Amino acid sequence: MKYSSLILLAIFMVNTAIAQTIEVCKTCPINNVKKAISQAKDFDTIIIKKGTYKEHAIVIDKPLTIIGKNYPVIDGESKGEIIIIKADNVTVDGLFIINVGTSYTEDYAAIRVRNSKNFVIQNLVLEKLFFGIYIEKSRDGKIYHNKIIGDAVKEYNSGNGIQLWYSKNIQIEHNYVEHVRDGIYLEFSDGCLIKNNTSTLNVRYGLHFMFSNDDIYQDNTFENNGAGVAVMFSKRIKMYNNLFKENWGTASYGMLLKEINDAEIIGNTFEDNTIGINIEGSNRIIYKHNNFSNNGWAIKVKGACYTNTFTENNFLYNSFDIAYNSNVNDNVFDKNYWSNYTGYDLDKNGVGDVPYRPVKLFSYIVNRTPETIILLRSMFIDIIDFSEKVSPVFTPDNLLDNNPLIKKITW
Repeated sequence: MKYSSLILLAIFMVNTAIAQTIEVCKTCPINNVKKAISQAKDFDTIIIKKGTYKEHAIVIDKPLTIIGKNYPVIDGESKGEIIIIKADNVTVDGLFIINVGTSYTEDYAAIRVRNSKNFVIQNLVLEKLFFGIYIEKSRDGKIYHNKIIGDAVKEYNSGNGIQLWYSKNIQIEHNYVEHVRDGIYLEFSDGCLIKNNTSTLNVRYGLHFMFSNDDIYQDNTFENNGAGVAVMFSKRIKMYNNLFKENWGTASYGMLLKEINDAEIIGNTFEDNTIGINIEGSNRIIYKHNNFSNNGWAIKVKGACYTNTFTENNFLYNSFDIAYNSNVNDNVFDKNYWSNYTGYDLDKNGVGDVPYRPVKLFSYIVNRTPETIILLRSMFIDIIDFSEKVSPVFTPDNLLDNNPLIKKITW
């Protein structure tokens, strides 16, 4: 095994040592990208100089590095897919790619990576696209510092900005995505890192992933998307220090959790969303050090959610902190700060002496009859909430924060 690894390393070093550089420009002997690829040898570098190159269906079928100087334009003329990577060890860097074809039967992309590994896609600008970057049955790749700007208006005739399908160990970092269907979409893709991306103004979700396990989402911004972020049918997800903001509308939320188990949601900010987190069928999740600020509902728990813990979170000026559609509770709320808490702290230990009941009867009523929301600020609502607080009938009597904090938590 050691000898074979050494042989492969030696072959790689020899190939890279004798690699050539090929220049592409309008006045060069090679004046288009396809011709440069056909003449290149393994591990060569192709330099594309400034200009507009009207090409599509560019197939990269050998290990190459393709670098654009001063952002040359690759114009697909809306004829279909533009760049298809089918080899390992390919880098595409510094191109401006426009005019991807639109189809109702084919998912045309500006760049598609198929059955490849060790690829790098970086510093690209993609505009006038259907799908942006589509990773299919590939692994160990990096998608860095790309700008993806679509012009999507409806879901049915638009694609996603960055899409992963049956892929593993992909790093997606420092990308900006807007005006597509879903900003970032993962399906059957495990062990991926999605970090420091901005996904905004998209028709549907800023982030959407399904059947994808052991992924990390960290330091991303998901703002002003049609429905927010959807996290579905996945295990062992870690979501750290993300911002979910201004995802507002009748069917919007900062984040939807559906059938998610054994996850960590820590250090995130949910601000100005219709619903901060909408939870259904999700278990054994740790919610800690999150800020829920100025949302309609901070958290809506719909059912079949067990053994979750909510500790040391800030609930700040939400219309409703917690909504529950059941009178049975198996979740723990402890040591959170609630801006609506009106208790006291006589021993000055920073913990309220009276438990806080975050579920109001009125939130229960609105869940069943949404039209009653118009009564939100009326005195009648204060009376029925007080009566439920004194003697819970419709809301879980054990859903209490027994140690509500007196001061907002900072970390």
